[in-house]
Amino acid sequence: MQIRFYTKPCHSGNHLALITVCLALILLSGTGASATDNNFYQDTKHGWFWYENPPPEPDEPEIKSEPAVKPRIIPSLDNYTIDDLWNLHPDDFQQLLNDLQKKAVQTPEEQNIMEYLTMQDIARRKALAYTNATMYVTQKYGDLFNVNQVYPAAGPGITARVQMQQTEIAQTINQAGANHALIFFVSPGCGFCEQQTHILSYFVDKYGWQIKTVNISTDLNAATRFNITTSPTLLLIKKGQDDYMTVANGVITLTELERKLYRAIRFMQGDTKGDNFLMYQFQKGSAFDPTSILHKGEQPWQKQKTP
Repeated sequence: MQIRFYTKPCHSGNHLALITVCLALILLSGTGASATDNNFYQDTKHGWFWYENPPPEPDEPEIKSEPAVKPRIIPSLDNYTIDDLWNLHPDDFQQLLNDLQKKAVQTPEEQNIMEYLTMQDIARRKALAYTNATMYVTQKYGDLFNVNQVYPAAGPGITARVQMQQTEIAQTINQAGANHALIFFVSPGCGFCEQQTHILSYFVDKYGWQIKTVNISTDLNAATRFNITTSPTLLLIKKGQDDYMTVANGVITLTELERKLYRAIRFMQGDTKGDNFLMYQFQKGSAFDPTSILHKGEQPWQKQKTP
């Protein structure tokens, strides 16, 4: 460090002040240099080569860009023909129909209304064509798709169907009386149980079945065994089997009792399962037998060929 002194003639009174200023400058310069040198030698062993990661860069604020607004496409029938619209996929047809309707509502001009009404007319004609074709196929192949043979809609047919059902119900209950029985669960003070008792007396007179009455408040073992918590409850049991089935809870009419008991008997005998529980025997193999189509080994759409 090189220190230069500048002097100029001055009065003796200022000479002492000049010397004092020069000494102060020398001391300040020496102190600054010494501090700088000391900091240099002390601030060592830093950086990448001393296994020190650089300070993280400040995260730049994320600029959220607004999604670009897609221009709305205005539908038009200019690029379609009637044949194109007739053969359009139903999903595409429905989308175009909805778009044209919105267009007509937004701008109810003659051209827009014409396009929308044209689409509506084609939709109506397509629905009519489908209905006609469906009626043709069901009439031509009535043995496959028509349920009138087992569930007629005409008055005389309904009468015949009800008679067949009643006959089958009565025959099934009469035949099952020899190896089936009913358990009737009641409780004290149960007014519904009293009403059901009167109905069961008519049932016994008609079919001669055995019915055992059990009081769930005194016979706790029976109530626990069959998981009975309410009364009146009717239970069907079969001789030689541990299985049982609930017939009814609460008060039911004689007709309803016969129908439910008939279904329970057929289920416990293995004549029906869960998927055809409501099927009558005369409906077996028909359109009212849901799984019968699985056992025929036929493909209806391949067997029947239109000439």
